[in-house]
Amino acid sequence: MGRGAKTLLSPAGIAARIRSFLLDRSDQSIAQRMAGAAFLIRVLSAGIAYVSQVLMARWMGGSEFGTYVSVWVWVLLIGHFANAGLASAAQRFVPEYAERGDHEGLRGFLAGGRRLGVVIATLIAAAGLAVLWRFGHLFTGAMVMPLALAALCLPMFVLTDIQDGIARSWNWTDLALGPPYLIRPFILLGCMAGGHFAGFESNAVTAMGCAVVATWAAAVIQFVLLNRRIAGRVEAGPQRTETLFWLKTSLPIFVVETFYLALTYTDVVLLKQLRGPEEVAVYWAAVKTLALVAFVYFAVAAAAAHRFSEYHVAGDKQKLADFLRASIRWTFFPSLAATILILALGKPFLMMFGPDYVKGYPAMFVVSVGLLARAAAGPVERLLTMSGHQTACALIYGGAFVAAVVLCLLLIPPFGMMGAAIATAAALTLESALLVWVTTARLGLSASFWIKPAAA
Repeated sequence: MGRGAKTLLSPAGIAARIRSFLLDRSDQSIAQRMAGAAFLIRVLSAGIAYVSQVLMARWMGGSEFGTYVSVWVWVLLIGHFANAGLASAAQRFVPEYAERGDHEGLRGFLAGGRRLGVVIATLIAAAGLAVLWRFGHLFTGAMVMPLALAALCLPMFVLTDIQDGIARSWNWTDLALGPPYLIRPFILLGCMAGGHFAGFESNAVTAMGCAVVATWAAAVIQFVLLNRRIAGRVEAGPQRTETLFWLKTSLPIFVVETFYLALTYTDVVLLKQLRGPEEVAVYWAAVKTLALVAFVYFAVAAAAAHRFSEYHVAGDKQKLADFLRASIRWTFFPSLAATILILALGKPFLMMFGPDYVKGYPAMFVVSVGLLARAAAGPVERLLTMSGHQTACALIYGGAFVAAVVLCLLLIPPFGMMGAAIATAAALTLESALLVWVTTARLGLSASFWIKPAAA
């Protein structure tokens, strides 16, 4: 080994390289740091959530835990829908208003966009409570009260989502992801543990009550901290509200996200309807164990969306092509490593939930195929959405969702959770292949981690 190599591998050399990376202000370095921070937060969140779910599964039993999981999935699903695309659109509005020097519009969106999201979510929650009051007798008795409590989560869940998008636009990863992914699950775990050891019954109602407390507390903390940080970036002054313009821009993005989220939770929802809560609990544990793989995609997408928007608005095709290639590399190779690691340790992880949960181990291998297919495409969905091709993106996700529903209906009755896993993997693979094809056809960019994309 030469002197140069030894110098690079020495403590001083390593420290110098780390210092250089941390101080590098290039767009790709900032994006890498943002993606790394997002990934770290999601991993820490997964640790808290994993401990929470293991303890809750043991305290509550399979049936009650399965009911809680099913209801919380509805909170995630409807909560992300209820922001009407404003959370993702924030990553277009904030950079665009700032780039144009439109401070009135920027101040208007920072305040009015959040108000609009909370109003929409409150109306949806009120409608849900009205349905439960009128038609509650049609639901399983164990589901009514947890669903009512779930409705109370929606306004603050949506507020957190939109504040997440605003914070990402300024690369404030800690403020974007810390409250929903660290503070909220930590408070949930604390409430459940306190209730359990205080002698309260550990059931789905108790768990959803704790979820309400955690969701509201995290949203309020994030609101206060975000306002303080915005005050240091945006001077106080007049505001301009452009509600129709915001909705016109965000609703196509909402359609994309609707199908994306529907595809994400279709397997769990249909498994609950076609099998039973115990099998849902086992499958949920298996899928959550694979969360580290999905975190890589999430982290890179969190760092990439507003960059795609900036380069597209600026018309810089070469930067767009280079950044796309880099973001796909950042997604695929870490996802592959995480998949190998998790599958190797899958059984011990599932044993933490209880002996019966090991039955979900084979399903992990199947679902991982779909996750790797998505990783191989990278965050091209964000690129298409931020470059005005959200309609094509929505059609792709709509097709993948329909495929997932049909396959779940065909495969879950005979094969149970393995059928759900096969349906999910097939739908994710179809989705990824179509996204890559459209990216090449519409933008002239090769969405590949081994071929350098050429700008059209």
